[in-house]
Amino acid sequence: MPKGNKDMHQAALCAQSCDRSQAADFEELVRTHYKRVYNVAYRLTGNGHDAEDLTQEAFLRAFRSYSSYNQALPFQNWIYRIIGNLHIDRYRRKPKAQVLSLDAKLRSQNGEVAVEMPDWSMNPVDAAVATELEGAMQRALSELPENFRTAVVMVDIEGLSYEETAEAMQTSIGTVRSRVFRGRQMLRDRVEKFLAGS
Repeated sequence: MPKGNKDMHQAALCAQSCDRSQAADFEELVRTHYKRVYNVAYRLTGNGHDAEDLTQEAFLRAFRSYSSYNQALPFQNWIYRIIGNLHIDRYRRKPKAQVLSLDAKLRSQNGEVAVEMPDWSMNPVDAAVATELEGAMQRALSELPENFRTAVVMVDIEGLSYEETAEAMQTSIGTVRSRVFRGRQMLRDRVEKFLAGS
């Protein structure tokens, strides 16, 4: 084999090996962080189908940009920034859609029909209270403005620090503190309103 072809062949093998190594590293990151990223996506979108789509899109975008990712920085902050940006982009692009829970009442021509899916993991009273509170909480979260919702989900639900949230949202720590404080107030007011109205 001529020397030039041999060098090109070795360069191609090296690139292929690097690609495989990066793919293996990224696959391990997906396994490690998938559940937490999905949980953030679920809290941001309010339903499992959109959360799954958002999670997959975030990991796909992260994989495409993985060669430029600074591995000295936490992957979790980087993927949260990606998922937050994707969610805000999606939110801006599509009209507000009403998402119905399986626990919600459905309207029929004859009146209201409840869809029931039993959960035997707790007694009926505890299940009813938990369902009511979870439904009110998710409805309240979905009504928060996007930036407030993202800050509250990252700090209060996912347990990120203000610094990590500021980095993920590409804003200052003071802005995150303000959004979390105001978001909590709005969330509390909305949950109280929903619970009082039910």
